Amino acid sequence: MALLGDFGTSWTKLLNTGSEEPRVLPTKDAHDITADIATGHNARRRAPRHVNELIALAQGGERLIGEEEFLLLDVGSRDVKYVRLRRGELVDMDWTTTCGALTGFTLELLGRYYGLDYDAVEPSKKSVSVTCGVLGMEQLFELVSQGVPESEAVARFARGIAMNAYRFIGQPKTFYLSGGMCENRLFQHSFPEKVEVRPLGRFVLLEGLMVELTRATRAGTAG
Repeated sequence: MALLGDFGTSWTKLLNTGSEEPRVLPTKDAHDITADIATGHNARRRAPRHVNELIALAQGGERLIGEEEFLLLDVGSRDVKYVRLRRGELVDMDWTTTCGALTGFTLELLGRYYGLDYDAVEPSKKSVSVTCGVLGMEQLFELVSQGVPESEAVARFARGIAMNAYRFIGQPKTFYLSGGMCENRLFQHSFPEKVEVRPLGRFVLLEGLMVELTRATRAGTAG
């Protein structure tokens, strides 16, 4: 039995391999938790074994998807990253904390501030041209001051964030989505209509850590 942890900027995901379901808690409440294997922005101080997020993402995607080739986008609170695998080989990857800065965190913050239910907000065909979540907020507040309904202004903001991420990954026809934004209907429907977005949920990196745990267990047995 082992404890696996994805210690993100805003949220921490934990999986005790002796139980069936992973759990989520605010990272600010996870300061006293130590895992056996960890990944994420705050992982280095939380476990004796740390796994790079891109590696965990690639391994988790391969474990869950089971296709010869796929592109997997992860949108977190702090950054945006993706991996592309072909026949088990990593052929492309990238990571940005610039154009993806605080993407997920900003959408969560706006939802709470305006009291929005993202399941009920209709996507907009218009978008706010943004380079990151933080810089886009000024334009959003300007729209509201001009009389644009708050839900529409946030929908345009979400569209701008989604389009930014879509261009970042090369504008594919189909891609998989990982992270907390898998639970945000507005964000998922803010990509171009002809694009197929396939959500995998927010525990993909934990799946990647399962691969690491299996590898470590086998190595220990072999030794």
